[in-house]
Amino acid sequence: MTLLHKTFLSLSAIIIIFSSSIGSAANAAPLYNDKGNMIATVSRIAGNGMYGEQEGPALNSSFRQPTGLAIGEKNQLFVSDTGNHRIFKLSNGNTNTYAGPSSSLLVDTGGQPIGTLLNGNKLNAMFQSPAALAYSTDKSLYVADTANNAIRKISFTGEVTTVAGNGRIGATDGKGKEALFNHPQGIAVTKEGLIYVSDTLNHTIRKIMPDGTTTTLTAASKRVVEIHPGFVSPAGDYKNGSIQQALFNEPTGLALDEKGNLYVSDSGNQLIRYIDFSTNNVTTVAGQLHVKDNSIYDKHELYASGGYTDGSSQMAAFHTPRGIVLDKTGGLLVADSLNNVIRYIKNGNVTTVSGSQTGESGDQDGPERVALFNSPQDVAITSEGIIYVADTGNNIIKKISPYTLPTNMNKTSGINIVLEDKQIKFDTSPEIKSGRIMVPLRQIAEALRFNTTISSDGKSIHLEKGNRSIQLFLNSKKVLTSETSNTLQNKELDAAPYMKNSRTYVSLRFVAEELGIDVQWVPTAGAAILRNNITNEY
Repeated sequence: MTLLHKTFLSLSAIIIIFSSSIGSAANAAPLYNDKGNMIATVSRIAGNGMYGEQEGPALNSSFRQPTGLAIGEKNQLFVSDTGNHRIFKLSNGNTNTYAGPSSSLLVDTGGQPIGTLLNGNKLNAMFQSPAALAYSTDKSLYVADTANNAIRKISFTGEVTTVAGNGRIGATDGKGKEALFNHPQGIAVTKEGLIYVSDTLNHTIRKIMPDGTTTTLTAASKRVVEIHPGFVSPAGDYKNGSIQQALFNEPTGLALDEKGNLYVSDSGNQLIRYIDFSTNNVTTVAGQLHVKDNSIYDKHELYASGGYTDGSSQMAAFHTPRGIVLDKTGGLLVADSLNNVIRYIKNGNVTTVSGSQTGESGDQDGPERVALFNSPQDVAITSEGIIYVADTGNNIIKKISPYTLPTNMNKTSGINIVLEDKQIKFDTSPEIKSGRIMVPLRQIAEALRFNTTISSDGKSIHLEKGNRSIQLFLNSKKVLTSETSNTLQNKELDAAPYMKNSRTYVSLRFVAEELGIDVQWVPTAGAAILRNNITNEY
């Protein structure tokens, strides 16, 4: 079974209900914490999580495995709804069919939609498992029509044509329908009208000229794997060097840089590669290959082993990276699908933008570090820095919005504390002690809506909110907590509370761990950002 097929068969529809809307943030530079990670909030913008084909209000709409994304004029978002064999457009909080049938015309014996290849007006045209999308300068939308083994074009006037391919599987160069592909999964279009294609199951990169002539740029793999005794399958391979001799393993996502060169998600090799046309060379940008017994592939395995490691590009590890996009600073965003995270590559370093730090899948919105995705397949980014994610396994579209400080924030020379989007005012300043940020307890507790009482001897402080109770002791790291039950739990703080200027100081880490708050330190702003881990309840 190919990686392409394995990925799609593993996707499941899980219900998710959150609140959000499509939009754009202020055109401001993203904030980064002291570890170099972007501070952002993840929210659902389209899809109710159900496996369906409902259009209308974006949050009530439904998809069948949304896979590809492209941003058009005025931040319109195009989505390839792969299982419904159509292209959606999201704008002004609504989801509408842009091309393909608005409802299933053909279904199989199980009631699932069936696609086919048909040109014509975009509302009458037919697709079959469309995947990657690319929006061009002439306002046309190009589609890697995967199961039709073709590259399609939706013109600005609404006409759908087939640029190359004819529905049959093959690996033939030629003009228009004479060219043959095998499940193309990536597409990129230059300003001059050149089209680059990841011909995924042929393991090659193809080029289509403006006149429709297709040529193969890279070498074809000759590797064959015996998956089971007596059953063999063609497989991809790996080789850097000249473009004509380079080898790939199920390449998918493509991204053009300002020089007209290509980044490639080499999914089966768990790498990000770079094709430099000026030097006629292919190199590895990020990811590492593990060589064992003079091979990067285990016996009987089609693909290199995946992993999950941030850090230097040479030491980073991916697990089936797919859709990629460059931001305006030249950083590369990656939908690291089987790690269920969005990664970022810049200046020789790989970080996780959002998703579980352990690769856990799920359906959770909120701060970037606690948000969860399920097999994200593609990413797109607006000029304002809003990141869109095709969260395919959840059948939803999410956005990652860079956090911005309050516009009316009064920056001090000391430490600024911000809760969600409001600055907390203190009558005595927070301070750093032994490397920890210490804040006056009463005002931060009040901002978080905890009731505060102090014992008659002034040696203990009691915090209470709903069924939650916390008791602190001056000059002691001991803390007693209880929630719905009356059972007290003994814990230890990282720093003991103390009195100064008639104020009780506690560490921000205490706030994060005991009050359920995400805390991020932003050195450039001299600010600590506090956000609730899931929803804003303050």
